[in-house]
Amino acid sequence: MKKTRQDNNLDVTEDAFLGGSLRLRQLKSGHRAGHDAMLLAAATPARSGNRVADLGAGVGAAGLAVARRVGDIDLVLVEIDAGLASLARANAEANALAAEVIVLDVEAAADAYAAVNLQPDSVDVVLMNPPFNDSVRHRVSPDRARGIAHVATSTTLSNWIHATRRILKSRGMLTLIWRADGIAEVLAALDHGFGGLEILPIHGDVKAPANRILVRATKGGRAPTRIHAGLMLNDERGVPDKAVQEILAGRGILPLATP
Repeated sequence: MKKTRQDNNLDVTEDAFLGGSLRLRQLKSGHRAGHDAMLLAAATPARSGNRVADLGAGVGAAGLAVARRVGDIDLVLVEIDAGLASLARANAEANALAAEVIVLDVEAAADAYAAVNLQPDSVDVVLMNPPFNDSVRHRVSPDRARGIAHVATSTTLSNWIHATRRILKSRGMLTLIWRADGIAEVLAALDHGFGGLEILPIHGDVKAPANRILVRATKGGRAPTRIHAGLMLNDERGVPDKAVQEILAGRGILPLATP
């Protein structure tokens, strides 16, 4: 990790992802990309030629990781915070990855999406890491940007999935990461217009319940829901799992990335 300074005097760090093949500048404080973003990218079933939208992209971590792995995608990074969007744009350029960066509230109306060329039925793949901490149980950060990035309202998930359903083509795919204890919210939100769910529980500790879930859903899909064996980030000794480390280094994908 290398500390640098932005022109607007905000402290940023430059961090290596995917074994160093992706370098990202991000704010030193506030929401920071990490394992969640890389696992989301490794679970995204994008193919060359696809139009891929990363909703709530932050500094572009997950979307750019998909672009580094797949190549030749039409990547759109959507972020509400103009400062983070600026960093995402700079990160795409620094990594020689083509991406259109749009400053837009994911929960905006259809006409706002259309105004930035995100019309209905125009995207092949959506990935997203919405704010998912419960505001009732989670202490809200005094840092406004961090709070927006981390804490969900009662309508956050349903609104984000509604926007996704609108812009996805028929049979287009959504991949998202969420709290494992919020799986009922995810299933309820996806019950309208999505099917063929694939669920991958993520465990930080082999002896503990899953704390995250990765979910892939198909717009208009009819296949039954499948739950994969849990992904263990660490083994019984607390040592990082080698297979997971290979995925985080960009040398593997998760089962959800295979349609």
